[in-house]
Amino acid sequence: MSTTRIRDLLGLAAFAAIATWLLVRAFYGSLPPIPLFAGASLYPVAAIEMGVAFMIRSRVRGHQLGQGPRQLHPITAARAVALAKASALVGAATSGVWLGLLLYLLPQRSTVQAASDDTAGTVVGLVAGVALVAAALWLEHCCKAPDEPPDEPAV
Repeated sequence: MSTTRIRDLLGLAAFAAIATWLLVRAFYGSLPPIPLFAGASLYPVAAIEMGVAFMIRSRVRGHQLGQGPRQLHPITAARAVALAKASALVGAATSGVWLGLLLYLLPQRSTVQAASDDTAGTVVGLVAGVALVAAALWLEHCCKAPDEPPDEPAV
C-alpha cells in the first residue's frame, strides 16, 4: 500500500474550496449562522489518532509486532493505516469546505455583520480539518514497518 500523497490531499482541498466558494456565493443569504464550534467535532478524532499513532510507534520501535500479548498485531496496523488514509481524505475535504467558506467571508466582513460573526466558527473548523490531516499523516507514518537488517552473506 502506498503512502498518501500530499498533492492528492491538496487537490481534494482545492476542489472542495472552489465548490464551496461557488455555492456560498450563491446561497449565503439563506444559510443559518455558523456556531463557534461547528467544526470542532474533528478535534477529538485527531486527538485519538495521535494517541493511537504514539502507541503504534512505541510498539514498532520496540519490535513488539506479532500475535502475543502486548504486541501489535499486523492486522491492527493495517486497519490503522486504512483509518489514517480515510481520515486524511475527510480532513482534506473538510478543510477545503471551511477554506472556501472563509474565502467568501473575509472580504464580506466589513460590510456584512453575519460574515463577521461566522468567521470565528469557520476558522475553528478549518484548523480542525488541518489537525485531522496532520494526525492522519502521522498515524500513517507510524505504521510503517521497521527496516529489516541486511542479510548476512553466506560464508
